[in-house]
Amino acid sequence: MDELLEKQKLSADEYIKEKSNYLRGTIKESLSNPLTGALHPDDVKLIKYHGSYQQYDRDLDSERKRQKLEPLYQFMVRVRVPGGITTPEQWLALDKLSDTHGNGTMKLTTRQSFQFHGILKRSLKPTIKAINETLLSTIATCGDVNRNVMCNPNPYQSQIHEEVYGIAAKLSEYFTPKTTAYHEIWLDQEKVGGTPDREPLYTETYLPRKFKIALTVPPRNDIDVFANDLGLIAIEEGNELVGFNVCVGGGLGSTFGDDTTYARLADVIGFVSKEKVIEVSETIIAIQRDYGNRVNRRNARLKYTIDKGGLEWFVDELNSRLGWEIESPRNYHFDTNGDEYGWLKGTNGKWFYTLFVENGRVKDEKGYKLKKALREVALVLNKDADMRLTGNQNLIIGNIEEKDKDVIEVILAQHGVLNNPKLTGLRLNSMACVALNTCSLAFAEAERYLPSLIDKLDVLLTKNGLQTDEINIRMTGCPNGCGRSPLGEIGLVGRAVGRYNLYLGASHNGDRLNTLYKEMLSEEGILETLDPIFSAYALERGEGEHFGDFVVRKGIVEVTDRPVKILCFSENG
Repeated sequence: MDELLEKQKLSADEYIKEKSNYLRGTIKESLSNPLTGALHPDDVKLIKYHGSYQQYDRDLDSERKRQKLEPLYQFMVRVRVPGGITTPEQWLALDKLSDTHGNGTMKLTTRQSFQFHGILKRSLKPTIKAINETLLSTIATCGDVNRNVMCNPNPYQSQIHEEVYGIAAKLSEYFTPKTTAYHEIWLDQEKVGGTPDREPLYTETYLPRKFKIALTVPPRNDIDVFANDLGLIAIEEGNELVGFNVCVGGGLGSTFGDDTTYARLADVIGFVSKEKVIEVSETIIAIQRDYGNRVNRRNARLKYTIDKGGLEWFVDELNSRLGWEIESPRNYHFDTNGDEYGWLKGTNGKWFYTLFVENGRVKDEKGYKLKKALREVALVLNKDADMRLTGNQNLIIGNIEEKDKDVIEVILAQHGVLNNPKLTGLRLNSMACVALNTCSLAFAEAERYLPSLIDKLDVLLTKNGLQTDEINIRMTGCPNGCGRSPLGEIGLVGRAVGRYNLYLGASHNGDRLNTLYKEMLSEEGILETLDPIFSAYALERGEGEHFGDFVVRKGIVEVTDRPVKILCFSENG
């Protein structure tokens, strides 16, 4: 009886997972229903595990209601790209899919994935099937599982980077769900008779919420390692990768009006050798599987599990399950969480060009034909070259021969992409989530609005001689943090159409959250608020002092959230 009562307290999602037959549900039947552009409500939840979200065009909502039509349902599809590396052939195939089945654009996400928007239900299966034909996949890019594993996308930056990228790929493969439902539904593969599905790690109810892993190589924190459930900081000794500092409990989402939800940075709990990183990662996921909140999804991420039990409890549980103790963390240092633009020569003698992609949206505009330019670049690249997505929504054109550099620059210049005069320090360090018009959770614009706001902010910065300063600004349409707004030196979070909360004071290297400064600001309010702060920064900053550190030092905001905590142990543990 007690077990029955406990089960009744579970969130609705837990019942849906349990009865889904390992993520099958009635997705096949929903896809074939011609009477609606939507899926069955339970299948809307389950399709996330297959890499898609059901959405609708909110710009058309009022007009469709007036005509007594259902919303214009459409689907976002997210592509799994461990470490963010694709071939030119894959890029061209995805580019074509965005035109044939999507809205003609591609979104490079903050988790080094591709997103397609505007896909109708009848095109959903052909899209996912075509993605798999490129040897990519969409499985587990959404849902209560481990998501796309992030790392620096240039393995040729050093020998260490190459090894870390390889480990990221292994982690991604190891934690991919084992159910055959994905291949049955989207790829028309038959289930092997008499062989039951099993999920040795996830079990039939999977995790309480999503789980995110990222690996980074100091001194660059270009994937915001502390924003992840599990972060792995590469430790180098004698020019060799010896292992990783393990960080746990990061997550940036929260809910307005609910103080039990909050952004939190991961804590550094210890060091493990590279040979043991999969074992430790699996054990951490298993602890979250067993102890995570399955009653209230708002409090179901690993950060809440740790805060409920205590960090020391978590480390003890980890050591107990491992049967050995992790070591004290090793020293490391981060300089920045941004990207380094332009050409960089790799350890393999090839060249890598990091290109700014505003808010990750690959599209063509008047005088700025980015999508066409990248298509032409992909067509001229040799078989060893590649296209790499960064954790900041940008693109690296990689493994380029010296003789081909000029060809790429000419293509980019011909399409208005190279040397764009609007690429100020603020714009080059900006990020925004999709928000309106497709995200059902958004209260306000983000991706469609931030560029024009930066135009106006740049006027203020130029007036103070700050137009080239690297100040990072991040905007989201809601507090879920998809654009990592809590880690912006300037963070803007939508409260209502045209109104934003302004947060200030995050560190430039991603190890300190920002703090709420003013609420419900209009564009005029944002500009009026930031103008005197920019002026003060120009006159009073210290040498090499970043904007986020300045506003904290001057008391413009008081840091209320602790920075990253680093646990240290005695020699005997």
